[in-house]
Amino acid sequence: MPTIDVPAGPIDYVDTGGDGPVVVLTHGFPMDHQQWRKVVPLLEGARCILPTLPLGGHRVPMRPGTDLSQGGQAEILADFLEALDLHDVTLVMNDWGGPQLVVANGRADRVGAMVLVACEAFDNFPPPQVRPVAKAILAPGGTWLFVRLMQTAFLRHGRKTWGILAHARVPDELYDAWFGPALRSRAIRRDLRAFATGTPRREVLLEWTEALRTFDRPALVVWAEDDLMMPREHGARLAELLPQGRLVEVAGARTLIPEDQPEELARILNGFLAKTNKQA
Repeated sequence: MPTIDVPAGPIDYVDTGGDGPVVVLTHGFPMDHQQWRKVVPLLEGARCILPTLPLGGHRVPMRPGTDLSQGGQAEILADFLEALDLHDVTLVMNDWGGPQLVVANGRADRVGAMVLVACEAFDNFPPPQVRPVAKAILAPGGTWLFVRLMQTAFLRHGRKTWGILAHARVPDELYDAWFGPALRSRAIRRDLRAFATGTPRREVLLEWTEALRTFDRPALVVWAEDDLMMPREHGARLAELLPQGRLVEVAGARTLIPEDQPEELARILNGFLAKTNKQA
């Protein structure tokens, strides 16, 4: 897997290559590029780039003192686009909604279109179900305990715990990959803790989301009808907020639409890419 260095540290990424439209697909907490493993092969002619951001599933720790808060992570993503000299990117997010913040940070010059797939928005950073985790991580030894507990089937697959992310059962080998780095490395746990506890006040979050009104470029909002973490009304509100926003809802899916309905999501993304490239 190639790595690119940004001011925060080294970022691993996957690049499918090709001359097609550039699609950058981001992941959730504490996941990695494998979140999109079912969708990427179905994206027709696109050059897909999938960074593993320092949300806890990354394999090399960031430099000490790096800002790994929500806003800091958006800066890292913008630095990644700049380091690879990417232009007119279609930026896709799922679960973690932080990529929206490249707009609020004034770093969206390389983003030509945006797709928000069942993700955090407004003041839903993090969703209520995850907030106890953020509080527990603040306690001494809390991050280590959280990572250890995520080795259990109860927390991975329980219908009131991580299992609410999808109707489908997320494979254990994915959880092993996502939580393995933090299990093995104190420095990765440090990074995970910095992100999980780095959410600003509600007023700041709402101000950041309001900045999406300035993103007058193609935008698609894809929401899951059965989502238990991302309120259904947020999809409609985002589509209304974005000047060129449009909402599509997906049946039979929860937050991880790439896991529950990969074929339908790929169909939607292919249609959006075909339309935006035709307009360009």
